[in-house]
Formats: sequence, C-alpha cells, structure tokens
Amino acid sequence: MPSSTAVQEEELHWLALKMVPGLGTRRSALLIEQFRSPLGVFRASESDLVAAGVAGSQARSIASGCSFEDAVEQHQRVLSTGTVMIPITDERYPEKLRSIFDPPLILFARGRIQLLESICIGVVGTRRATPYGLAASERLSSDLAAGGITIVSGLARGIDTAAHRAVLSQKGNTIAVLGCGVDLVYPSENKKLVAEIMAQGLVLSEFPMGAPPYPQNFPVRNRIISGLSSGVIVVEGAQYSGSSITARLAMDQGREVFAVPGNITSKMSWGPNLLIKQGAKLVQDWNDVVQELPVEERRQLAQRNQRELNLTGEGETPAPEKSDDPQAPLKKELLSLITIDIPLHLDALLETLEYHSSSEVIAALFDLEMLGLVRQLPGRTFVKVW
Repeated sequence: MPSSTAVQEEELHWLALKMVPGLGTRRSALLIEQFRSPLGVFRASESDLVAAGVAGSQARSIASGCSFEDAVEQHQRVLSTGTVMIPITDERYPEKLRSIFDPPLILFARGRIQLLESICIGVVGTRRATPYGLAASERLSSDLAAGGITIVSGLARGIDTAAHRAVLSQKGNTIAVLGCGVDLVYPSENKKLVAEIMAQGLVLSEFPMGAPPYPQNFPVRNRIISGLSSGVIVVEGAQYSGSSITARLAMDQGREVFAVPGNITSKMSWGPNLLIKQGAKLVQDWNDVVQELPVEERRQLAQRNQRELNLTGEGETPAPEKSDDPQAPLKKELLSLITIDIPLHLDALLETLEYHSSSEVIAALFDLEMLGLVRQLPGRTFVKVW
C-alpha cells in the first residue's frame, strides 16, 4: 500500500496537471494515456509534449512546473474540507463516466463515495418549474429511489432541487453534480440541502476547489449527470434549455432518454414534448423507466428489493420472513405463482389465493409492482419482471 506521502505527491501531480491553463480534459486524458501517469507527463521534455500534440505554450507551462503552486493551494483545500479526489485512473472512478468522449480528469467528491458504483438515473428540468413539474419530479424521484436507484441531478432551483429533496425524504440515494467547487454552495439557499446530501448522498464536481459557478460551467457539468446515469428523465424545460442539452448529451453517450409529457400551452413543456416526438420514452410512472434499464441492472434491482423484503423467487432458497411485514408470506406466494413469460389474470390469482381477501391480494400486488418485482399488463394480468 502506498505511503501517505506518496499518495499526496501523486494527488499534487494530478492537481498540477488539471491546473495547466487551457489544457482541457480530452488532451489531459491523451497525455495520461501516452505518459502513463501525471508524474510521467511532468517528467517529459517540452519537445516530447509538443510531439504528443500539446500546444507550445501549454508544453512550456507543463515543463516549467508553474502549476504546482496552484496545486498546493488546491490540495490544502481538499484536505481541510475532507474532500476525496478520484482521478480517472482510480478504480473508484465510475466506468460509465470513464467511457464517455471527454470524461473529467478528476472528480472531487464529498459524501458516500460508494454511490458511484450504484445504478443511477438523471433527473433534470427547468429552474422555473410549474407546480405540475415539481410534483412529477418529486413523485418519479421518490419512487425510483424507493426501488434502489440513485437519483443524479444538478442541485439547481426548481426540478433539480425537488428531485434531491424527494429522495432524501425517502432515505434514498442521491448525487448532486455541481457547476462549481464542492466547497461552495450554489444556489446559496440550498446550503442546508447540500449538508443533507453530503450526509446521506454524494456531492460531486470536476471543477477545482473554490471554482465559482460561472454560467459556462453548467452545460459542461451536464455531461457528468448523463455520463453517470443509465438514463436521463427530462421533466420540464424550454425547447433550448439546459435540460434539452443534457438530453442531447445522453443520446450522444448512448443513454436512454425519458421525458414527462406536459401541457401543450406551457413553454416549460416544449422541451420534453419535443423529445417525445423525436423518440424519447414517454414517462408516466417509475416503471416506464425501470423497464428500459439494461437486463443486468434490472436483475440487480430485483435482487436488492427481494433482500429488502426477505422475499424469494423461483429456484431460490427460502429466506426467513420479516416480522415487520405481515404481507410477506402472501407476497412470496404471489411471486411463486406469477411467471416471467405467461401473464396471469387477477381473477386467477384471487381464485388460487381464496383464503386471502381481494383487497389483501391487490395491496400485495401493488407493493410488488412498486418494488419492481411484478409488472401489470393490460387486462389486469401480471408477469414477473425477471
């Protein structure tokens, strides 16, 4: 295991590379690929750097090591705030994000780092949200979080803030991606919310410590929201809004794009309605999102939800029932009766489970559907999700 001195030296080199003026994330990543590490980059000669495609002024800046003064100041801020640095070569760096065209060189993180390994869905929308948009953001975010999905958003006013708060109220997982340094709060009224996210979720940024929330930062940070996520939900936004930019980035990154339909007379609905016309998946509830996730991610969510309830599916060893869920035995029976490929009508389930009332069966089915274990099809028929 590397010593703390070696770790700090490596972090300083990463920060110094990031602080080179005008170098950019794409060029930095190519240099790391060619010279294998930041240390290798700074040991390279000016001519080697120019041969690697670096502009002359930047090559001189790297060779002179002048960015180390800024790096030392940055490192002190990192240590004093308890921030964790995650460079692109770190095993904790999310693979989804690493695979995009221009992944951040370094992630600055405060909170539960393990959330970077979780299944994420982005929720974005306008800062000038309508009551309908706020309600949709809250409902979808809380339902998805209850099913084990981490909600990623940008902490902006309106839709983003509603999404984060709804998840926290469910004791769920959320990641806030900032357009400034993680030691700052923007907007300032979200100071308490940021503290709650740091305690329960994760605050993330690629911008250096103390970096102000410049307007140009926000379109840049949007690629991180989509890059972390398996899909992005656009709740409200004008035709050329930031949320529409995030949707385009998600498409470019091969992510699923979802949109909540809105009132055709509202300008805040133009963005999502247009996305639906262009092929985005129309979202009415959380299940519309879950059904579009990759098979392996859906399987992970189902296994997680089964563990939460101590329920078992076909072919599994029976687990002890949770004493605080009186419907657990009924839910286990339903999971044993409902199959993956043959829809089973509600009447057939009620007939088989005649010793349970119809209200009990329907309530149990609803809970299983909310957990993503069962799906209702047209005609009051049900199939198992897996």
